[in-house]
Amino acid sequence: MMKEVVCVKPKYQIIIDDIKSDILSGTYKAGDQIPTESALQEIYNVSRQTVRTAILELSNEGFLRSEKGSGTYVSSQYRSRSNGKPANKTIGVITTYISDYIFPSIIRGIESRLNEDNYSLLLASTNNDVAQEKKALEMMLSYGVDGLIVEPTRSNVYNPNIAYYLSFQEQEVPFVMINAYYEELDVPFFCLDDVLSSYLATGELIAKGHTRIGIIAKMDDLQGKYRMKGFIKALGEAKLRFHPEHVLSFDTATKPDLSANLEKFLHDHSDGLTAIVCYNDEVGLELIQVCRRMGISIPDELSIIGQDNSYIAKSANMKLATLTHPQERMGRDAADWIIKRLQGKRDLPATTFYKPELVEGETVKAIEAE
Repeated sequence: MMKEVVCVKPKYQIIIDDIKSDILSGTYKAGDQIPTESALQEIYNVSRQTVRTAILELSNEGFLRSEKGSGTYVSSQYRSRSNGKPANKTIGVITTYISDYIFPSIIRGIESRLNEDNYSLLLASTNNDVAQEKKALEMMLSYGVDGLIVEPTRSNVYNPNIAYYLSFQEQEVPFVMINAYYEELDVPFFCLDDVLSSYLATGELIAKGHTRIGIIAKMDDLQGKYRMKGFIKALGEAKLRFHPEHVLSFDTATKPDLSANLEKFLHDHSDGLTAIVCYNDEVGLELIQVCRRMGISIPDELSIIGQDNSYIAKSANMKLATLTHPQERMGRDAADWIIKRLQGKRDLPATTFYKPELVEGETVKAIEAE
């Protein structure tokens, strides 16, 4: 079947990228023969010279080797290419974001532990986009990192990059996940107990007399799924009815519209709600801003509680009630796990859950029980 080639980059580069992706993801394994030059010409609708340029480049990079009269094969040496790697071991770190929210603290924890044993860090971010995650994983595989720490991308939906993680496992490169994990994979992880976090947040509002409680939930990440579960669990134990209309869900794609959607949500349900549990502090502060625009007094008319105890919650004009998140400790623990595994230790924990604690603020008010 002929592929349509969009000429944003040279055609030979498209062939290079596709073959390299197939090698790094394990579609082609060391020793496998790739399609013939004629077959590649037909697949990409290009000249023989374009195909040969791509094969030559991949051979120069160590991904392919050609045998005269036989064909072109995946090199068994591509995994050992140094690519300028330093002598000390390198740990790859892939996060959804780098420069905002809780991520600088997590990375600081990782760096502090790696520095103690003179490990290097190779950092990438995905912006919670699976295409960018694919590029980051290919970079880590191509570079030949010795270990990997990953914050999953859109962890509550099917991930098309699972094959890359299986490639790490096949190469016996240890990796762990932080903040969430892919349920399709059997992989060690370090996570906040997100069910408990939202359960405690909701319980705090119930303890303050609130019975009409809504939630803002991000549903393409596993944290959102579990925080919703904690919310429902707390309502159930208090024998309070769960109202689907009191849930505003969003995902990475609709996040830019969150402010407008919050305004509509409050307009539609302001008479039916006295408190809202937020997916995280970022959403909590966005909700406070929307309330100010709409003239809704916090906490007199609406109580708000966030989650994660981020720096933005601490530095806001109004101190947001929230739940703790281990942040720096999580990063340090994940790096320590990788280092110990590389040192040959095998009796390491497969799962680590951190228990959140309530951080009181100015955004929750007690009301008379209804």
